Amino acid sequence: MAKVRAAIVGASGYSGEELIRLLLSHPQVEITCVTSRQYAGQALGQAFPRFMESALRFSAPDVAGIAALADVAFLALPHGVAAEYAVPLLEQGVRVIDISADFRLRDAAVYESYYGAPHPAPALLSTAVYGLPERYRERLRSARLIACAGCYPTSIILPTAALLVAGMARTTGIAAVSLSGVSGAGRKVDLEYIFPECNESVRPYKVTGHRHLPEIEQELAAAAGVRSLAMSFVPHLVPVNRGIHSTILLEAQPGVTLEQVHGALRAAYDTEPFVRVLPRGSLADTKHVTFTNVCEIGCALDSRTGRIILSSALDNLTKGASGQAVQCLNLICGLEETAGLR
Repeated sequence: MAKVRAAIVGASGYSGEELIRLLLSHPQVEITCVTSRQYAGQALGQAFPRFMESALRFSAPDVAGIAALADVAFLALPHGVAAEYAVPLLEQGVRVIDISADFRLRDAAVYESYYGAPHPAPALLSTAVYGLPERYRERLRSARLIACAGCYPTSIILPTAALLVAGMARTTGIAAVSLSGVSGAGRKVDLEYIFPECNESVRPYKVTGHRHLPEIEQELAAAAGVRSLAMSFVPHLVPVNRGIHSTILLEAQPGVTLEQVHGALRAAYDTEPFVRVLPRGSLADTKHVTFTNVCEIGCALDSRTGRIILSSALDNLTKGASGQAVQCLNLICGLEETAGLR
């Protein structure tokens, strides 16, 4: 069987580096193209010494050149820029897996409201499949354009959707408090993300109007079978390189027990290769999931307030980005879903 030819567009960021790490060891994928305006012409090992033995070299991002070399293109680009490559690559028959936010929202008006500009390719929103395999596996198998789920959203949607589908929680009063490592901000030099500013510091940011909020609300509404819902989302920056922990509070339906909550999570995910539901009484910890494609989920029930407490942890660069993208690649190419991810 011929290997799948993969291009990584925008390969010099953290998500691009993680894609390279995963795909170089994937038994059925060959990286044929890595692009970067900043490093064009340089050997891969110059930017990332860990890949010194690779013969790959960065090239400038040219659509025709990418299309000639790749069956699948990963877009590890900023929002707004990704669509500029997605459209012509799709036209040339290349399947596209977008790690940016350009195609996650189904409503162009919502995108404009949160991203401050009209959507660059609104006609594609109805064709993009949301890249969360545990929710959309069958649709992903035939997708030409995949909009990979965001890191914060994945950590919130996976535990919460299972309980909304099971009818164990109300759609009102949902709140999530999430903590993310600094790599979630991207590979850039910015004062608030340099070591002296982040070290020994835990701080919230974008506590209203965060760009991931409509993505989370969209997917939770779909899980609950309602037109829309509103929730609170409070992200924090913590001084670790990678990892996200989310604590989600839900209002339990009357009579729901902890055993039922735990049972619903296990029913949803016991057969999933990359979701680990913890035993009752255990809560998620980022140190158990970094450098893996696993989302770990724990739960509790506060009988005094009637609230379900969900705890989830994942690696923001793997299950929250590049690992999830590889999982989607495996699905669209008919490969074993866990290939290159164990």
